[in-house]
Amino acid sequence: MAGIMHKSHDMGLHTEQLSGRTQQRFFSASEEENYTYPWSFEVDFDNHEEFDAESMSSSEVNLKIRELMQQGVGSITVNNPKARHGLGVGILNRLKLNFAGSLGYFGCGLIDGPNIHISGRVGWSCAENMMAGTVLIEQNAGSTFGAAMRGGDLVCRGDVGSRTGIDQKGGTIIVGGRSGAFSGFMMQRGRMIICGDAGKNLGDSMYDGTIYVGGEVEDLGVDCVPGEMTDNELRWLAGKLGMYDIEPACGIPNMKKFIAGKQLWNYDNLEPAEKKLVL
Repeated sequence: MAGIMHKSHDMGLHTEQLSGRTQQRFFSASEEENYTYPWSFEVDFDNHEEFDAESMSSSEVNLKIRELMQQGVGSITVNNPKARHGLGVGILNRLKLNFAGSLGYFGCGLIDGPNIHISGRVGWSCAENMMAGTVLIEQNAGSTFGAAMRGGDLVCRGDVGSRTGIDQKGGTIIVGGRSGAFSGFMMQRGRMIICGDAGKNLGDSMYDGTIYVGGEVEDLGVDCVPGEMTDNELRWLAGKLGMYDIEPACGIPNMKKFIAGKQLWNYDNLEPAEKKLVL
């Protein structure tokens, strides 16, 4: 316990004024030591290693990645991941990580900082609770893509399944193709860009955040409404999609914007008859 308290003091967590709007503490450019965790490894991106995961378990692959980071390796390629589950999880370090193949369920979850490239596809819940960094998938992704994501860029060049960005709290999700039903379900913050079509109940029960769609929307969920696109947003979309060489077939100026209608913000205070109208 003493060690945890010491680290929390070192990270400046006890200098916050816990009242009103001052609870959120922002980093300053001069606080470079706060950009990484105190226990993170010093790595060199020019130092590259690769290994074959053909006969390794998921735990062995993740331990091998950690051992290489501990040795200062900043660029790692994992060959033959064989769609194993839970690969590349819990990386709280700057790192260039390449999976030469496909991942199974819960790949790259709970990460904060690495830049990950996956040449194949991914299963359910890729990048769940992602905090920072980038994850780029070349093919398709399963359901609950980017669940509870908080920061960074999560990019899939292909199609994604249902409930993409469920409970999203920040960051940017980019889908080069189509998304399934209930994308943006209970979205709280952040941005989602769907270059193709969106399935049923888009943005259902979303609290905040913004969804951009390049194709057709099957229907909107509860409290998801069209929004008015601004010039600043068009410039942001062009810059963000340009980073990953992605562009909707309809063209960026023709993309549609969807936001929260905010009728659910005070749902508990509504009368029973009013609740029926909202839902």
